[in-house]
Amino acid sequence: MLALVDRFLDYLAVERGLSANTRAAYAGDLQALLAWLQGRGINSINRVTRRHLLDFLMEEKERGLGANSLARRLVAVKVFFRFLQQENLLSFNAAEAMESPRLWKILPGTLSYREVERLLAAPSDRSRFYLRDRALLETLYGAGLRVSELAALAVDDVHFDAGYLRCLGKGRKERVVPFGAGARQSLQLYLETLRPALAGARPTRALFLTRRGAPFTRQGLWKLIRRLARDAGIEKRVTPHTLRHSFASHLLANGAPLRVIQEMLGHADIATTQIYTHVDPGRLQAIHAQYHPRA
Repeated sequence: MLALVDRFLDYLAVERGLSANTRAAYAGDLQALLAWLQGRGINSINRVTRRHLLDFLMEEKERGLGANSLARRLVAVKVFFRFLQQENLLSFNAAEAMESPRLWKILPGTLSYREVERLLAAPSDRSRFYLRDRALLETLYGAGLRVSELAALAVDDVHFDAGYLRCLGKGRKERVVPFGAGARQSLQLYLETLRPALAGARPTRALFLTRRGAPFTRQGLWKLIRRLARDAGIEKRVTPHTLRHSFASHLLANGAPLRVIQEMLGHADIATTQIYTHVDPGRLQAIHAQYHPRA
């Protein structure tokens, strides 16, 4: 795949006459994609599907990449795939139907209350990691954290007396988030029993540890959440961000003010939080019925 990228960059230089800076930007975008694909065992460009591309872009978005950078990533992928198709090097162009303006307006996927309960019940008490997995799910849903924030949590960030977590969001902005009774109970059990065994003699302060006693990576958390969702029998696509979206939409559905949700999610702009008003049309209908004179 790297050889195909090199061939594409030569084409941009010789036939399209693009500047060195533009070619460097394309190269960076495509190298990020190839690294992501190879990390998932995909070593042929002909195995790439539209779902792979969407997952890549959504993970980049979660990592903190801005809308303009994401749009440029998609343009690079689309031009690259179109070139490969023209050169008869690609059997199917997975990027052809993807449109930049629409991509970022896709409403976030959420779980129903019943699906959340099924997911929280998915860790088996016969598993050695039951307490960790249950605490991890309860914390992710109970506090609405980003996957990167969950991975970065330290033991000292959990304040049981006050009932809140301290986390670092985008731009290393610190915020305080309440985590609820379910997360409190699960976290206490995990910290008292399983975590000391996982940590052993290692001097790590990371809250959630793998079976080897190492801090979780974002990718490791993605894989774990997906496996637990499959175990719960949930057929829709579930990622760590799905639980964050569910946290926000469930708060909104139960009457929480948008500004408060914005603060708990760590959104710099309330316009980002307002997407959840579209996720819950029932709430909008109820407000319309209550306040509109012609309802």
